[in-house]
Amino acid sequence: MDYIPNILFAILLIAGIAFFAKNVKKLIRNIKLGKPVDTSDHTSQRWRNMARIALGQTKMVVRPIPGILHIIVYVGFIIINIEVLEIVLDGLLGTHRIFSFLGGFYSFLIASFEILALLVIVAVFLFWVRRNIIKLKRFLNPEMAGWPKKDGNLILYIEFVLMVLFLTMNAADYQLQQMDVAHYTKAGAFPVSQFIAPLFQEMSISSIIVLERTAWWLHITGILMFLNYLYYSKHLHILLAFPNTYFGKVRPKGQFNNLDSVTKEVKLMMDPTADPFAAPDENAAPPEKFGASDVMDLEWVQLLNAYTCTECGRCTSECPANLTGKKLSPRKIMMDTRDRLEEVGKNMDANKGVFVPDGKQLLGDYISHEELWACTTCNACVEACPVSIDPLSIIMDMRQYLVMEQSAAPSDLNNMMGNIENNGAPWPFNQMDRLNWSKES
Repeated sequence: MDYIPNILFAILLIAGIAFFAKNVKKLIRNIKLGKPVDTSDHTSQRWRNMARIALGQTKMVVRPIPGILHIIVYVGFIIINIEVLEIVLDGLLGTHRIFSFLGGFYSFLIASFEILALLVIVAVFLFWVRRNIIKLKRFLNPEMAGWPKKDGNLILYIEFVLMVLFLTMNAADYQLQQMDVAHYTKAGAFPVSQFIAPLFQEMSISSIIVLERTAWWLHITGILMFLNYLYYSKHLHILLAFPNTYFGKVRPKGQFNNLDSVTKEVKLMMDPTADPFAAPDENAAPPEKFGASDVMDLEWVQLLNAYTCTECGRCTSECPANLTGKKLSPRKIMMDTRDRLEEVGKNMDANKGVFVPDGKQLLGDYISHEELWACTTCNACVEACPVSIDPLSIIMDMRQYLVMEQSAAPSDLNNMMGNIENNGAPWPFNQMDRLNWSKES
């Protein structure tokens, strides 16, 4: 009978990790639907970017208030979860505070955990106020209606409850230690929960044990549920921010990709030894699709960007097109890409791993032409993103598809390209007439 809690805990732990592994496998499969891209260059720069941006949070503190609050939650999430290791070992082995032999260092750790837990509670409350009372404009955009808003609040509630359970568990444990109850050896320092413990002084020992055990089980169960909730939440960036900043763009922000097929054609046109009447190679592979109309046409790094999006809205709040009333929202571009990718993934799940055409695509069904052509390509969204997401690359790939596959550019742009082709300049004047203005009196 003494082993039943250990067995139940092992079942809970295995089930939680197995479900998480299943979702991670699905996540990797979906990201790999993107086109291959070489990310083996600039290795040292990539490591520096990951350390500086993901670990060091340098782009978060550009906006000091949310930046500092986020660092508190971030540090609390990482450090307090060190305590999860002890909970897991205690749950599997039937021990209680297995690391208590560390003595003074253990007391320091527990005290640090408690102070961070209190700071996380304060930070979470302030985040909730910013979203629901102050109602910052970037949280009220149309794309944030419905589930995105609920998700943002739900994650705050989960973090709040987990921290309260942690402090309650420690307070009950501290009270039992003071009462010299067997199995509750005196270990750890409790700078926060010691002020909660007096609430339990009038309770019986058995009642306090039930309270401590209940808080313990709910805390670890909540952590496993939180871990598996990440896949369905914008908080997947907790895991993906590190690879995303590593694989992020390291070239100058104004540099765009050249299409190999177009580059080859231009070189051929400029080669004086080339035969313009030569027949194409019959064995040559058909040319690749220009640009992107669906998620499978994007590079896998762009799909990783979509899953990493935190929905913080910093990109949209910096976008000049959005600020002047245009329909474009870089955050929506990333959210739409992720939603379409999830739709494709569910299609494959329902068809034994094979995508069956569903008559939909990212361009048109999710992202409109109006949004794409509102972009000024200023890179403000890329600069603002705290985790190195590049919405502009997706916009440019879909624009490329519209221009080169569908000839669906705006009329002004078509006129300009026609003038360049015919006159060698954007203006509708013959080359011979360019200097006529200088002869006018």
